[in-house]
Amino acid sequence: MTRWPPRPKLSSAFYKAHGLGNDYLVFEEGDDWLATDRNVRLVCDRYRGVGADGIVVLLRAGTAHAHDLHLRMFNPDGGEFERSGNGLRVLGSFAARRWPEAEALTVHVGGDRVEMVLHGRSGAEHDISVQMGHAVTGPEAISLDVGALLDDGSLLGPAGQHLTVVPVSVGNPHLVVVAESEDDVTDQALEQLGPFVATHPALRHGANMQLACVLEPGRCRALIWERGVGRTAASGTSACAVAVALVSRGDLEPGDVRVEMPGGHLGVQVASDLSVILRGPVEEVCEGRLTDDLVASLRTEGPS
Repeated sequence: MTRWPPRPKLSSAFYKAHGLGNDYLVFEEGDDWLATDRNVRLVCDRYRGVGADGIVVLLRAGTAHAHDLHLRMFNPDGGEFERSGNGLRVLGSFAARRWPEAEALTVHVGGDRVEMVLHGRSGAEHDISVQMGHAVTGPEAISLDVGALLDDGSLLGPAGQHLTVVPVSVGNPHLVVVAESEDDVTDQALEQLGPFVATHPALRHGANMQLACVLEPGRCRALIWERGVGRTAASGTSACAVAVALVSRGDLEPGDVRVEMPGGHLGVQVASDLSVILRGPVEEVCEGRLTDDLVASLRTEGPS
């Protein structure tokens, strides 16, 4: 069964911004090029295209006003995915430019409705929060085959080590690996565990992977390996998943959690019922248009 509707056609105009180094391109639905796997990969390529960690598409159904925006999201490998906290907030910064009077946005993405608040801006930096809804934990939340888990709930790692894992859905799948100490949260460990966990055969649709630890009450550290992307400096939904995982385990108390990542930190508010609000900065980068010759090279027909 097809998970996603047919690929949209997009305009050649784009807007680019980033949340802590996790950058996205915003394209509006149009008539210039088809968002096939190949074309998305080319546009996101940092040497042959514009370069980005993904594309956010604002559909025609969501261009009338800021109260009912409809989106689709694509990873740089061309695959479509459910949602991105940073991608949503990048779209929020685009909307703040389009509708300067807007203070709140309603967004439909991945079959869910998401509320955003535009708290303000200082120069090119926007302060935006997203109500990410209720997170769900447990293997069934991310279509993880429980047969892959050991008796203690851990997952056998690539070197035979027992990995303490917490499956979390924040509208998209995450598998958080909880480390015992900050000394275990290293680039070397991420390079070993990231591709192994994110594409584990027990995961029906793959998952984003985070290597995380508690630093002190209300504060934690995370390294991130995103499904379809690889290592990223920051991720909004990953920050949410880490905070939820640590709260659900009792390692952190519900409330405000500062999630520190290589690109910076995001604030995640986790309630006792695991409802989540993500807040942090988004910085504008540029706006532009794909050249006519590049658009001509993007296939407008063919399989997605």
